[in-house]
Amino acid sequence: QVQLVESGGGLVQAGGSLRLSCEASGRTFSNYYDMGWFRQAPGKEREIVGVINWSSRSRYYTDSVKGRFTMSRDNAKNTAYLQMNSLKPEDTAVYYCAARVSEGSTWDYWGQGTQVTVSS
Repeated sequence: QVQLVESGGGLVQAGGSLRLSCEASGRTFSNYYDMGWFRQAPGKEREIVGVINWSSRSRYYTDSVKGRFTMSRDNAKNTAYLQMNSLKPEDTAVYYCAARVSEGSTWDYWGQGTQVTVSS
């Protein structure tokens, strides 16, 4: 089994920054897994924020966060990060990290989520 635990959420004013962490553990977790970040705002469907591959050479960001959010990972620590700058009220959501074996496979592993609230 794989366990993912997010941390770093909180309340921040618009224009501020937060860094989310996602620590992976479990006997079957591999640093070759893609890591993804998702978010779900109240009353809305969950949406993808970005994906980072195992080597960090490939990163995808949804348009609404490009230039403001940066994903990274430290495979030695089994941890992925989401640095969020220039936060906007519309970024308010529960943020989840997820892992998948490879591109095209399903997101089989999910964290419990961490709340990010951006006040105007």
